[in-house]
Amino acid sequence: MAKDKIYADERRAGAPFEFNAEVAAVFPDMLERSIPGYAMTIDAIAALARRFVTGGSHCYDLGCSLGAAALAMRDSISEPGCRIFAIDNSAAMVERCRSIVGSTEQVEISVQQRDIREIVVENASMVVMNYTLQFLPVADRDDLLRRICSGMLPGGVFVLSEKVRDDDDRIEALLVDLHHGFKRRNAYSELEISRKRAALEDVLIPESIATHRRRLAAAGFRHVGIWLRHYNFVSIVALR
Repeated sequence: MAKDKIYADERRAGAPFEFNAEVAAVFPDMLERSIPGYAMTIDAIAALARRFVTGGSHCYDLGCSLGAAALAMRDSISEPGCRIFAIDNSAAMVERCRSIVGSTEQVEISVQQRDIREIVVENASMVVMNYTLQFLPVADRDDLLRRICSGMLPGGVFVLSEKVRDDDDRIEALLVDLHHGFKRRNAYSELEISRKRAALEDVLIPESIATHRRRLAAAGFRHVGIWLRHYNFVSIVALR
């Protein structure tokens, strides 16, 4: 696994974060060292796939990057006639995802380079957005979740993993500091942490848990709850 040294490079100072070929090449390491509990999230997605995916239905990994969630679903589906759509707008991520997914006699994964705001979700028993919504303009988020919900089957499951912001400024500062401590323990330098935080400003826009709950309820999901949390990273499960 290639090591993430992107923000140790002086040339990255001041540049906004992009899902380009440089990031795609080190993405697994970046996730492991930057997002606490990421592996647990993927394991939990597999458990939900075993429970909720129904025969002949579709599953979606929206903002799939290298396809970790799509692969977790594929390896956990036992029902016949299912198909997985893994969608990302980054050409570099899609190219690498296709090489990782490969071909299989199991559940088909269709990897597509598209804007997730323009796709039509249909016949879906499971939809995953793993740290994706936070990169979309806030104004586009309500409509996307409404369309996702309307394309899901009754009883279907939606997984939304996000970095969140606490409504209490003191707690927010604590969570940010704990997250930075997690990165330090994973061998990121103070300079790398500072540069990446600056690169993500105005690119990754976190919202509060309360905002996510309201949006999901307004979209039409009947039951919404947090099922995983580590510092300021949460995974929310919503039932159609």
